[in-house]
Amino acid sequence: MDILMWIIIIAFFVLSFVGLIYPVIPGILMIWLGYLTYHFVMDGLGMWTWLSLIVLTVFVFVADFIANYVFVTKTGGSKWGGRMAIIGIIVGVFVIPPFGIIVVPFILVVLTEYMQTKNARSAMKIGTGTVFAFLSSTVAKFIIQVIIIGIFFWDVWLR
Repeated sequence: MDILMWIIIIAFFVLSFVGLIYPVIPGILMIWLGYLTYHFVMDGLGMWTWLSLIVLTVFVFVADFIANYVFVTKTGGSKWGGRMAIIGIIVGVFVIPPFGIIVVPFILVVLTEYMQTKNARSAMKIGTGTVFAFLSSTVAKFIIQVIIIGIFFWDVWLR
């Protein structure tokens, strides 16, 4: 029984990383399912482990939105461009996955910025910022997920 549970827990953790490439799979939810499976089926987890999971989960959610907004505004984008980047992430998950999460925000930001400035070069530069935002937030989420899973195994190992 323990071996089956460990296979399930590890499968949840692996799926969390698949979610970085294929955003329809909610990566952080997979990690939570792994934690909950261990906690309720095998053995409990410590308070600091749960607190760490909660805090780092918030960081994961914030990473996408902040990265897009910051990159758009740093490349000269408007507030509307930043908002369209966030909307593009949400819509992009459902449109031509997994590429939609890059393509949809890019297109929405380019169109928004072009409509405001009538400068195609500037709009493309700002749209490119959304691609870098996606890549940087993916790297940040990867690092945070590794830390979360590391904390899990550290807690399990110490018990």
